[in-house]
Amino acid sequence: MNKRTIVALLISLALASVHPTEAQQAGKIYRIGVLFFGSRNQPHLESFLRGLRELGYVEGKNIVFEYRYAEGKSDRLHELAAELVRLKVDVIVTTTSGSANAAQQVTETIPIILTTGDPVGTGLAASLARPGGNVTGLSVLLPELSGKRLELLKETLPKITRVAVLWNPTEAALLQPAFKEIEVAAQAYTLQLYSIEVRSTEDIDTAFVGMKKARLNALLTILDPLTTLHSKRIVELAAKNRLPGMYPTRQFVEEGGLMAYGINIGDLYHRAATYVDKVLKGAKPADLPVEQPTKFEFIINLKTAKQIGVTIPPNVLARADKVIK
Repeated sequence: MNKRTIVALLISLALASVHPTEAQQAGKIYRIGVLFFGSRNQPHLESFLRGLRELGYVEGKNIVFEYRYAEGKSDRLHELAAELVRLKVDVIVTTTSGSANAAQQVTETIPIILTTGDPVGTGLAASLARPGGNVTGLSVLLPELSGKRLELLKETLPKITRVAVLWNPTEAALLQPAFKEIEVAAQAYTLQLYSIEVRSTEDIDTAFVGMKKARLNALLTILDPLTTLHSKRIVELAAKNRLPGMYPTRQFVEEGGLMAYGINIGDLYHRAATYVDKVLKGAKPADLPVEQPTKFEFIINLKTAKQIGVTIPPNVLARADKVIK
């Protein structure tokens, strides 16, 4: 047997030893379904895509995306999730607990990765440590942050006495703990709270009319998909009514809100990419612990402060992670 024949035989044996599934995985293009509660204007999507690129995924080469947008209409989520299942996507990434719930209703086998939400509180996962089903990802709801937001608002505006709390009562089961934290903080500072409920887009304008009539002098917004979807309209109305507001994420402040203290949502989207990577490599969602936020930020918009006639105390300004001038 000559040298060339021996080399050819060794190559043949090496190829034969590769498991068929390994060879298939090497050339596979994964299909990722992304189910949004909101519209195409997604400020944190790039953080997720960057996370995937850092892990070696290149769109069109080894990964493709199927995007679906509910445009803020919860009743569309089930239909859109079913579309993704029919497309046989390898994983579904969702941006709210409601989106994840809709997806879980139509598939118990396709992995579902939650970028923001409360998988345990909504029953999508059995526990943070062991989700147990096909849903895992990032948990976003930390009720204690709401009380801290009110403290910062009072510290910034010591003369306020009547505070509007803007929230979505259709998410009461999830948001009540946050509201209770606000009530505790309000008692400590002898502040009067006014519950301002918004269940739909149409309620937002009406809510601000009510705030003006009640002569409220500050606004606190509780994080949920509806208020986030309409963040720009909320901060526009707050500015129009010269109402200083404290918001749950930087998105509100970058769109013109006064202040925000809360979770770095972009970081959660970035970390969601690692979950996608793990399930594509064979990990089971049931065994991947749900992660809680680790990065928090305090953002102040000085342009808005000037516009509505608010002076931010130096000691508060010094604590900001970012100041928009």
